[in-house]
Amino acid sequence: MARPLPARTRISAETIGAHLSTWRKLQHLTAEQVAERAGISRGTLRRLENGEATVGLDVFLNVARVLGALDRLVDALDPYETDLGRARADEALPRRVRS
Repeated sequence: MARPLPARTRISAETIGAHLSTWRKLQHLTAEQVAERAGISRGTLRRLENGEATVGLDVFLNVARVLGALDRLVDALDPYETDLGRARADEALPRRVRS
């Protein structure tokens, strides 16, 4: 039996699904076109756009790629693009040693 999703996770999945649906519509692409280009069924795309968090990461990434959002998604998760990530990287990486 699967554990229920935390509310924040469920809401985030629904929001991401809605964003993907909006991106698709802004590009005047049908669900069938996106599903075909992503190599998935129309039903799987519907589940993703409806925020079902059980859809695989590969499906999510392929749909993001088809919609031209994959690079932005990858960049958004880059820890070195955050103050915390840069600060921790400076702590963790060896400093240059001078002779």
